[in-house]
Amino acid sequence: MSTFDIASITQALHAARREWREAQSRSQEPGGRELPSRDALAKIIEQLKEALFPMRLGPLDLRQESEDFFVAHRLDAVLHALLGQVLLELRYSRRHNPSSNGDLQADALAATRSFAQSLPGIRHLLDSDVLAAYYGDPAARGVDEVLLCYPGILAMIHHRLAHRLYHLGLPLLARIVSELAHSQTGIDIHPGAQIGAGFFIDHGTGVVIGETAVIGQNVRIYQAVTLGAKSFPKDGQGHPQKGLPRHPVVEDDVVIYAGATILGRVTLGRGAVIGGNVWITHDVPAGGHVTQAISREGQP
Repeated sequence: MSTFDIASITQALHAARREWREAQSRSQEPGGRELPSRDALAKIIEQLKEALFPMRLGPLDLRQESEDFFVAHRLDAVLHALLGQVLLELRYSRRHNPSSNGDLQADALAATRSFAQSLPGIRHLLDSDVLAAYYGDPAARGVDEVLLCYPGILAMIHHRLAHRLYHLGLPLLARIVSELAHSQTGIDIHPGAQIGAGFFIDHGTGVVIGETAVIGQNVRIYQAVTLGAKSFPKDGQGHPQKGLPRHPVVEDDVVIYAGATILGRVTLGRGAVIGGNVWITHDVPAGGHVTQAISREGQP
């Protein structure tokens, strides 16, 4: 006699899966994997990190004279792996959106090629983020320490890659990539958020940046900052409408200190400084300062 009633549990799980698939209008036909794999994406991102920063995030025994060979070999393998995940997402989305058409294989290959071509630009953006962290943190002893140790940089590597996937029409892959960083760092950046060069998240834990946030260049934020939505317009069925601009716009050279909460489609003007633990739901002018001791209207 088995210690556990495996057979009945397996049958009950089968029934639960079938009930879910019927409720979600999923295919009951036998077949392969329907959705992209979180584990596969985690491996792909780790390999892309090695290709982007081979001498710092690559293998221990790599030498500079073989750097290009390693990068080419790594890219060839990882882009083929990514192509497989792109195919899964496109197939899944078209199965649930019959109006979509086109050659699935060709579209997946085009998206993966476009992603590949964007990698040098992503590397330049990440270099600007590393420099922003190094110059913005007096505790940083070098740019290599920043890349290897800072959770904000890890989050931005994932975000820069995820943001490109998001704009290639691959929101599920993008969200998985973002959530991998979220689980490691406590920094939650939606892949749709637009973030300019030289972005520095200091410490980072508890930072939340929403889907439609727009952040300019040379912006610095600290832990527990929220760039969130104030309200959610509803559709005719009472469900929140998706895709509407609902998160803050942060212009260039803004600093937001720990615990600040900025909600809604408000604008923080260029060079504004937002103090810790403040709650903002209105625009802040360029060069403005908001602290706990001063109300939003500037009255004591």
